[in-house]
Amino acid sequence: MSTPSADDSGGAGTGAGTAAEGEAGAGGHLSDSAAVRLQALFEGHRLTPTQRRIAHSMVRRASEVPFLSSVELAELAGVSQPSVTRFAVALGFDGYPALRKHLREVAPAEQSAEPGSYNEYQQAVEAEIENLKHLAEVLADPRPVRRAGRLLAASRPLPVLGLRAAASQAYGFAYFAAKVHPDVRLLHEGGTMIHDRIDAAVRAGATTLLCFALPRHPREVVDTLAYARAAGLTVVTVADSAFAPVAKVSDLLLPAAVGTGLAFDTVCAPMLLGRVLLEAMCDDLPDAQARLEEFDVRAANRGLFVE
Repeated sequence: MSTPSADDSGGAGTGAGTAAEGEAGAGGHLSDSAAVRLQALFEGHRLTPTQRRIAHSMVRRASEVPFLSSVELAELAGVSQPSVTRFAVALGFDGYPALRKHLREVAPAEQSAEPGSYNEYQQAVEAEIENLKHLAEVLADPRPVRRAGRLLAASRPLPVLGLRAAASQAYGFAYFAAKVHPDVRLLHEGGTMIHDRIDAAVRAGATTLLCFALPRHPREVVDTLAYARAAGLTVVTVADSAFAPVAKVSDLLLPAAVGTGLAFDTVCAPMLLGRVLLEAMCDDLPDAQARLEEFDVRAANRGLFVE
């Protein structure tokens, strides 16, 4: 249970890494075991960016955290004291005193060890590499992506939806898709007109809608996909998990995990999956290569790019 945040790009997990970071200071070197115990405590909880910042600070000073007051932890993390209390509640404790009591009970006897192999930034990169490896394993069966490519290529026009954190993914796909697809319609702003734009796409002959859905999942995306399906569109969705809230309103869901090692989610795998979908769509557009070559000729004539 997490407190709502003004930001919508948080995902499950925390900004803390999976190995301890060596940090000099009042506490000396961190204990690997202490940091790992903290990380295990945070895993599986959906934390807001503010709460992730607290988690970052706790992992960095893992050996000292069991002995800090809520005010001291708030100062260490640069947040308010009530934020620390809400953080403890989000982890399932009655309040910060209960969390500190738990940390003291599980604190290892020795408080010094060799620094971990990676700092927090490296850990985030390593986590993204693992996400990409998992995506490669999923793509060992290319049939879902090929099916999606056929659906996208056949839809004229092709609406592409992405709101809030997913807006940039939708924009990137639509930008490149427009070079090979005759009619791509980007839906990256919510509001009362989004249903009107879906209706217009259906009237123009659209048969499929592509959606990028990333944490935190806006309710408006779920409602919009339900509306699109009711309007007769087949919904293809790129989401962070096969169990994401949009799964129930998608006809074909393609999962690609997001990284949660930093304050804001990293989305290398969803971005790459979007490019793979572009490739699959091009395979089903017979004039895709001709369109690309035509664009290159026009770009050269206009001096569009610096050589």
